[in-house]
Amino acid sequence: MKRVFQTLLIVFTSVVHVNAQYKFYQAGFDHYKKGNYAEAIASFTEFLNKSTREKSLDAEVYYLRGLANLKTDNHKAAIADLNHSIELNHPNRGNIYWFLAQANENLGYYFDAINAYDQALKILSTEKETLIKLYQERAQVLLKVNKRALAYADLYRAYELQPANESVNASLDKFSKDEVEAIMQTQNQATAPVVRELNAKLTDLYKDEKRYALVIGNAQYPKEVGELRNPINDALDMAAELKASNFEVQLLTNATYGQMRAELQKFKEKLENGPADKTVGLFYFAGHGLRQDQENYLVPVDVKIEFEDDIWRYCFPVQRMVLANMERTSSRLNIVILDACRNNPFPSLTRSIGNQGLVEMQKGRGSFIAFATAPGSVAIDGSGRNGLYTQEVLKAMRISGLSIEQVFKEVRKNVLLLSGGKQNTWDNSNIVGEFHFKF
Repeated sequence: MKRVFQTLLIVFTSVVHVNAQYKFYQAGFDHYKKGNYAEAIASFTEFLNKSTREKSLDAEVYYLRGLANLKTDNHKAAIADLNHSIELNHPNRGNIYWFLAQANENLGYYFDAINAYDQALKILSTEKETLIKLYQERAQVLLKVNKRALAYADLYRAYELQPANESVNASLDKFSKDEVEAIMQTQNQATAPVVRELNAKLTDLYKDEKRYALVIGNAQYPKEVGELRNPINDALDMAAELKASNFEVQLLTNATYGQMRAELQKFKEKLENGPADKTVGLFYFAGHGLRQDQENYLVPVDVKIEFEDDIWRYCFPVQRMVLANMERTSSRLNIVILDACRNNPFPSLTRSIGNQGLVEMQKGRGSFIAFATAPGSVAIDGSGRNGLYTQEVLKAMRISGLSIEQVFKEVRKNVLLLSGGKQNTWDNSNIVGEFHFKF
């Protein structure tokens, strides 16, 4: 009987705690409805700080606290909260991305704002009035980054949805006749408004193109090497983004040397079996990397390095095994992206391998090679979900209409800005023809 009483007491106490925490949620909700945003933020914060809270409410609490922060011009806090609500699968994702776009624009994070508008447009694509507003707002951000042709295209999409819309027409009128003609020439079309016709032509041109990617993210290294925070997320997000760009993706995380070698062989076979001159291969690696002489090595998670000659035994040579294998196929374009320059994982071998990043590689046939930082330099980890470099690569890849060269120029500009000029990305190329992640 005593044991039953104790069990009932524990259950009762737990219920009391949960109900007490729910009151903070209810108080925050009531304050928010009344426009008392500071009080709402305080109540929601109190709720989230309680370990005994009803966690099924977290997505809604982060969402409402994010909106309250947005209302009080605390845009950085709003971005953090709204992102949390998305990660927790809040059902109102379309509008959350819209609010994220506005918060990022207010902070001057224009490319982040554009990316958020992209997501909002995908999710809210069936609502005519909403689409008009989104196109108008994204156009204004595009103008701030001097993407005038893309801004014109957005405004014309809004015009097509509602030709009598006065604000849309007023915005279109701000483009001079000469500028519209220049946009027409840039797009190589008879009329500027039909930007989508160019996209259709590009899609038709590359409809038979086969795209294959091998994506690797290594983070859980032995203690003596040092674990990394971002590579798993980097690889997962890169794989998802490449799939959205019509790549067939092989994904490896925390891969051993044997696993990396086996997947590379499968990757090579796919490139070999692809249609001649209509195949694109992309290799991405996030994790520890090092250089020895004029070769770069990627570090598997089962690495054992004690002596200099262990490097070529236990690490993965990029130029000899990745790029060379891709070159021996019929692919028209080989893309190699290396986010592998964070630090020297083997300080005891500093003399033999150097401790400052990777070395510039020889240009392979039809290859585009991208490094997180300039040869001989070290990259910076990100403070969020992704490393700084991959974070910006993902953002730039999502911008429609950019060639591969333009994508990595955007990456370089933003990484330089966000790193305070400390990290300068690097790429080299001898490709012929065009390539777009997004048309």
